[in-house]
Amino acid sequence: MKPLLSTLLFLVVFSSGCTVYQINSQETSQDFYVPKANIDDVAYLEKVDKPYTEIAIVTVTTERNQTLEEVLPKLKQEAAALGADAITDIQSGSGDMWKRLKPQQLLGNAYIQTDYTAKAIVWK
Repeated sequence: MKPLLSTLLFLVVFSSGCTVYQINSQETSQDFYVPKANIDDVAYLEKVDKPYTEIAIVTVTTERNQTLEEVLPKLKQEAAALGADAITDIQSGSGDMWKRLKPQQLLGNAYIQTDYTAKAIVWK
């Protein structure tokens, strides 16, 4: 019975399809901003039409098959921790190492990573 339980646990853990995210930020301001309590307090704006100050560049590295909609909460989470009012100018792309790998039809390139970067901003 114990080997069956161990096998079942192994299959559940390794076939769950988890996605791994690596979240980083590089602060571009020396000022301190009070962290936001909720990611809903951080707006995502494709175009900014009022004065702002950039406080950081936020980067999420994840599997290539993740969409912006899946990554956006992670970007906003980091921006909220930094005290940003909004994120903007989201860009995506793979690092040089991952671009050199040839596509693998069998695996669907799930192991190839991509970076999403955004500017974290506060209103002036």
